[in-house]
Amino acid sequence: MDSFNEERHVLVIGSAGIDVKGRPDYGVTPGISTPGRIRSSMGGVARNIAENLARLEVPTWLLSAVGTDSSGEHILVSSSEAGIHMERVLSVPEARTGHYMALLTPEGELDTAVSDYTITEHITPAYLEDNADLFEMASLAVIDANLSTETLRTVFALAGKHGVPVCADPTAPSLANRLRPYLNRIHLITPNLAEADVLCEQAVTERDSDAAIAVAQTLVERGVRIAVITLGVRGLVYASGSDRGQIPAIRTEIRDETGAGDALTAGVIFGMVNQVPLDEAMRLGISAATLTLRSRETVVKELSQELLYDQLVI
Repeated sequence: MDSFNEERHVLVIGSAGIDVKGRPDYGVTPGISTPGRIRSSMGGVARNIAENLARLEVPTWLLSAVGTDSSGEHILVSSSEAGIHMERVLSVPEARTGHYMALLTPEGELDTAVSDYTITEHITPAYLEDNADLFEMASLAVIDANLSTETLRTVFALAGKHGVPVCADPTAPSLANRLRPYLNRIHLITPNLAEADVLCEQAVTERDSDAAIAVAQTLVERGVRIAVITLGVRGLVYASGSDRGQIPAIRTEIRDETGAGDALTAGVIFGMVNQVPLDEAMRLGISAATLTLRSRETVVKELSQELLYDQLVI
């Protein structure tokens, strides 16, 4: 594992918003109302990763944008209470705070979703330049793929200038292609198989673990330092310049899978920051994801280092 300065913060850049999730009591029929449960919580891939890190006692700053509406105010206050440094987050007048609306299956898995994060257009190159001091003092930067092409260019320019490794969550297959030009400048990337297909510009016809490891290795060959492919109930596979392997998922009840991938990314980064062996960092990621799957919240409010290690399977 690379050496990171534990006294420096992690800088997370990307979306912050509200998740609205509906879980029907039984299978839905189009055009018909179905009984079930609807919950809302704070969301946004970048914000979720930041909250997981903050709850794991990693000093964490977020660069994002919210509206001046009640949702935006709730995000600023609640995320700050969770431990994230929110002082530099933009509050944009007359803009809609980002929202993610998901329909789950009765088993808690994602059926379909709509993501409204046009507000991330306000995360501009000028905004990042105004906050360049946060890059200078960061141990690493973490981004989601909601950022515009121009903003991504600035992220990598500032990170390169200050020698800050960049970790990336591709967020969705429709957004993953934005990261392709920067694969040789990404330290860690955590796609699922659909996102990895886009990053590699090739269809993965075989979906087994060996094929997934080959995809991870392809990303490494294209310049990524550490590639992690998430496989849902099968866990994850990973590859680096000197190591590769598979970490199986932990059998668990699934209450809601929303945010599990973000928790996995945060768990791996937590391991990296604390300079644990690579395979242990992957197990920490699986542990964080498992805890999230058991929760109806997008981020586990009780998350702590102790809880994470209690879940860890060696």
